[in-house]
Amino acid sequence: MRIPGKIKSVHIFQRRLTIMKIPKRLKVSLITGAVLGVFCIIGALVRFGFQIENYLLFSLWYNRLLMGLVIGLPWAHTTIPKLLARGAVLGLIVSFAYYSSTGFADIVSFLAGIVYGMIIEYVAFMFTNAEIERVRP
Repeated sequence: MRIPGKIKSVHIFQRRLTIMKIPKRLKVSLITGAVLGVFCIIGALVRFGFQIENYLLFSLWYNRLLMGLVIGLPWAHTTIPKLLARGAVLGLIVSFAYYSSTGFADIVSFLAGIVYGMIIEYVAFMFTNAEIERVRP
């Protein structure tokens, strides 16, 4: 059966997308970072009395999304205390970019980034390790 050229190219593109699978840990971390970013936006709106620029709100959300990306990378499996420490350090490093862009004025978002890093790391651990436990005999 002959497949028309346009449909064939779409089929090849879809096949390549299925080959390029995104790890579950990365998906979970990105979603968690995006959701926590929304909580950050709400917190910033309340803290600043709804008098904050939209670009700062977007950059705060985007910072949390990037935190999810960095934490979601395939890191080595480790114990929960080391895992939480890694999440805190990565949260500190990623949040420092936003903190410095505000002229070192938004310390609350900076400190929340440390806690959010720990939360993202823990959620990613819970979702991926449950799958690992099911595979083991």
